[in-house]
Amino acid sequence: MNKKDAIDMIETLKKTYPDATCSLNFKTPFEIVIAVMLSAQCTDERVNKTTPELFKKYPTIEDFANCDINELEEIIHPCGFYKNKAKNAKACAQKILSDFNGIVPKTMEELTSLPGVGRKSANVILLEAFGIANGIAVDTHAKRISNKIGLSKEKEPTKIEQDLLKIFPKEYLKDVNHLFVWHGRNTCTARNPKCENCAIKKYCKTYKTKHKC
Repeated sequence: MNKKDAIDMIETLKKTYPDATCSLNFKTPFEIVIAVMLSAQCTDERVNKTTPELFKKYPTIEDFANCDINELEEIIHPCGFYKNKAKNAKACAQKILSDFNGIVPKTMEELTSLPGVGRKSANVILLEAFGIANGIAVDTHAKRISNKIGLSKEKEPTKIEQDLLKIFPKEYLKDVNHLFVWHGRNTCTARNPKCENCAIKKYCKTYKTKHKC
């Protein structure tokens, strides 16, 4: 896909999903760090039901760093993989305090040095907490859509991201991050995708192959 079509596709998606934003609830940079951590293999809806109690009990980074790990596990249990997530959340808070003076860092390299934060999570944190869009968070939706449309043939998220960064101009990266998630949830679903109702089907390699367009 050339850049013109890529931009046209994103503009079409912007009109289709004018309210597309991050669906995780948070008030501070550290809260989005924790929310993203909890969202791994868990729905944002479930995370948003869990975090109010969590952030009320542990309102500061210091509270997370000093928390009772068993109590933390109990609160985040509904989000799945709670033992590993609790361990990472506590260790992440401790590292932010010890290495970054209690301030969530603003670079990819620093963020990915935190326990439980990979490149995808760091991209989300940079965008939502600091308005920095230098990359694309390739989650399950972005991966599926990229492969179906023909934006990338890769399976590894980091390789898919590199393919997308070659196609989309930097000023559209923020939109791509949000729109792919919304499109993946509402139209280009994993099961029974609504291809006939898809606003960007004319750009889709899979659709055109099926319908010999």
